[in-house]
Amino acid sequence: MKLIKTEEAVGHILCQDMTQIIPGKSKGPRFKKGHVVTEKDVPVLLSMGKVNLYVWEMEPGMVHENDAAHRLAELCLGPGCVAAGEPSEGKIGINAACDGVLLVNSERLRAVNATDEVMVATRKGGFAVREGDALAGTRVIPLVVREEVLAAAEAAAAGEKLLEVRPFSARTAAVIATGSEVATGLIEDAFTPVMEAKLAAFGIEVTYRATPGDEMNSVVAAIDGARAEGVDVVVCTGGMSVDPDDNTPGAIKRAGARIVTYGSPVLPGAMLLVGYFDETGADGTVKRTVPVLGVPGCAMYNKATVLDLVLPRVAAGVPLAKADFVELGEGGLCLGCPECHFPACGFGKI
Repeated sequence: MKLIKTEEAVGHILCQDMTQIIPGKSKGPRFKKGHVVTEKDVPVLLSMGKVNLYVWEMEPGMVHENDAAHRLAELCLGPGCVAAGEPSEGKIGINAACDGVLLVNSERLRAVNATDEVMVATRKGGFAVREGDALAGTRVIPLVVREEVLAAAEAAAAGEKLLEVRPFSARTAAVIATGSEVATGLIEDAFTPVMEAKLAAFGIEVTYRATPGDEMNSVVAAIDGARAEGVDVVVCTGGMSVDPDDNTPGAIKRAGARIVTYGSPVLPGAMLLVGYFDETGADGTVKRTVPVLGVPGCAMYNKATVLDLVLPRVAAGVPLAKADFVELGEGGLCLGCPECHFPACGFGKI
């Protein structure tokens, strides 16, 4: 840094905050560290008694923190993401441009953050976000940074965006509530209203309902009926344990589903089943893929279960693989707090 006359400081970067005192009114920083001095700033600085200023010497190959923030933000801005205004004190935020599920390119995020002197902090991926929600923040660590540092961060991203908000795309669903006690009217179907509320949070309307009992052929017929209606998601509730009369997993398989997982390392929700119906055209190619969920009974009375960790991605049409469920084990234990604050808690997060 160097000391120069204020009149000669235009275009230079301040090395420290400049405090302005207005007697009887205010005291605080009028110009912050990192501010680039403009012509309009000179008379104000002189009125504050700042005849000389300490400024950074911008050498060739050095980038100011605000300019660097723009470049780091560009690494984050995948579909459904937008910069939250201009950088402030070197930091810039990333917001959601639409309702959807946040997808984080974890591998590239780790690679970028392994680059010295840069940082990107994000929300946990896989959760629902709403338009305008904060997704991430990024900055360089020093006030000015070498060009090669930014080039290394950009290379670490390998041309891929770190963030995406995938809009919710599913619009209709079937809820098939199994159980002979429900089918015969011995007890009221309490499962379907819970599923309707959870699906509605993602803009999904339940357009097909069935209570086929426990017999496997009846459950298969209900699933076939749902598919014939053309729903976007099939949800089967109950009958998901390993008891001999729990036929829902077998019925889903018999109906032709491709099973991704039966079981998840999450409590509550270990007995979850997730699969897909791959609907093919006359030429044999897959024209449409319909997710099917076998939801265990815990989802009826626990506020947060594995269903809440999976449903945002299902609602946005994000394909799920076995590896996605393997990763849920760390952070997959709900602590059953007396007052549930999900999703503002550690459940489903690491």
